[in-house]
Amino acid sequence: MQERLRELLENSYAPLSNYKVAAIVKCSDGNTFEGVNIETTSPASGVCAERNALYSAIAQGYKKNDIESIYIMNKGEKPCFPCFICRQALNDLCNPETFIVSFNYKGTNTVSVTVKDLCPFSFGEEDLNVK
Repeated sequence: MQERLRELLENSYAPLSNYKVAAIVKCSDGNTFEGVNIETTSPASGVCAERNALYSAIAQGYKKNDIESIYIMNKGEKPCFPCFICRQALNDLCNPETFIVSFNYKGTNTVSVTVKDLCPFSFGEEDLNVK
């Protein structure tokens, strides 16, 4: 997984921040979906790698229970974690026990957490009282 993430980092488009991120979503049937961050001069119209990969899986018909794990890598010395917009998407579109595995570029530092660990005081459908 780490080697593929390193390759994907080359596809990242981050001319403003130069902060390149790649992500791979692995589904319970073994299929994977890849994403990279894409920046634009209007930051809100860009997309993070995690959401890019996750939305690709959802667009192909995968559901919350199908998402097994998400792997993330940046070009830095320490592992990176999803921004708060991505955390909301993960909270809404993944199970609380879905694993998020983050690698540093060299693969010498890995951190693994669950969505529940990443979003301890989450806001979700149950908070909307929608039926």
